[in-house]
Amino acid sequence: MISQVFILSSKGDHLIYKDFRGEAGSDVVNIFYEKVTALTGDQPPVVMSHKDLHFVHVRQGGLYWVATTTADSSPFTVIEFLNRLTALVKDYCGSLSERSVQMNFALIYELLDEVVDYGYIQTTSSDVLKNFIQTEAVSSRPFSLFDLSNVGLFGAETQQSKVAPSSAATRPIQSSREQGGKSEIFVDVIERMSVVIGSNGVLMKADVEGEIRVKCYMPTCSEMRIGLNEEFSIGKSQLRGYGAAVRVDECSFHQAVRLDEFDSLRILRLCPSQGEQTVMQYQLSDDLPSAPPFRLFPTIERDNGGRLLMYMKLRCDLPPKSAAINVCATVPVPKGSVSLSQELSSPDQSAELKPQSRAVVWQIPRFPGGTQLSALFKLEVPGLSSASMLEVGPVGLSFELPKITATGLQVRFLRLSPIQPGPSQRWVRYVTHSDSYTIRI
Repeated sequence: MISQVFILSSKGDHLIYKDFRGEAGSDVVNIFYEKVTALTGDQPPVVMSHKDLHFVHVRQGGLYWVATTTADSSPFTVIEFLNRLTALVKDYCGSLSERSVQMNFALIYELLDEVVDYGYIQTTSSDVLKNFIQTEAVSSRPFSLFDLSNVGLFGAETQQSKVAPSSAATRPIQSSREQGGKSEIFVDVIERMSVVIGSNGVLMKADVEGEIRVKCYMPTCSEMRIGLNEEFSIGKSQLRGYGAAVRVDECSFHQAVRLDEFDSLRILRLCPSQGEQTVMQYQLSDDLPSAPPFRLFPTIERDNGGRLLMYMKLRCDLPPKSAAINVCATVPVPKGSVSLSQELSSPDQSAELKPQSRAVVWQIPRFPGGTQLSALFKLEVPGLSSASMLEVGPVGLSFELPKITATGLQVRFLRLSPIQPGPSQRWVRYVTHSDSYTIRI
């Protein structure tokens, strides 16, 4: 049973407040924010208490999504409700941000009225709610398929000559009249990579977590069939097919996915509802099918003037026609570093010293595969000693790899039945993110 639901910005601004039972005053919002900000660390407890009131919250889109309860409710139920609420708001508003919540507050209050009745959860299904929600979403930026100013993920299969901008799937499921009510469906294969490379260049750890997300803007779609690699196998004992094996250790599926054709043909069947849903999750541990995307060759020394010299050569081992974007290398430096001078191998790179985090941040907007970049950092460190030079490293990398999956998972085909009347677009997009990519020096 839920007493209140409210949404706060990261600064504590009240964006949404809904009291379902009148059991606690509105001052609980300030009490919650004071408790969160008083705690040390980046991740406060998900469940907190104040007298007889329990706060349960999640952090999504830079916002606090909070539910309160005075009863002995299951915290896992409330957490699941908050996660589904954030997914609903994202589906109906197009994105999760402070601006989108402010512009669509009337729509969010209407959603809360339908989702919760006197503290009892009724439904979080977008298929059920679309019959009752009347308020149109307000988009902060009009959607245009031909706006290619911010390309992040790319089309596949029959859309090889077209590109879907990364903002294409961040529009409300209730398309406004200006958007033309386009019938589109997006299938995103998203992977997160965790890698540790030793100081000798040996790969020590490599884990990949991935998921297949479907976001549907089809008014009617009775069934969708997603064909995966024929060589896709789960576990080492199920290697199959004649091509290069695409293996994962384990995977799980959404409850709506029918698997009667999966074992024999590697086909997922489901009836997608409007909005976004994760149809499959998978994991691979300590067995990358290809080499890690980046290698670092560092040289750390002290010059005659007592400055710390760090010469970094970073190599991108992606295929030549591929490229990494938004590459950022964070190099921890000795305590007390006061200034930085730099020599970079290309003009589009940048670097700065951040004394608060004691690190040099090296940023590369685009890094083509099969190339190598270098940087020479000269640091002024008062009282530099051999012991303080050991404080350099390890180096952390963050990046995005568009059109690439670390496991090799691919979508062979995407078919809808019955055939959709009128024009419709189907997009398959791939991207790999760095979850934790650490290179020891």
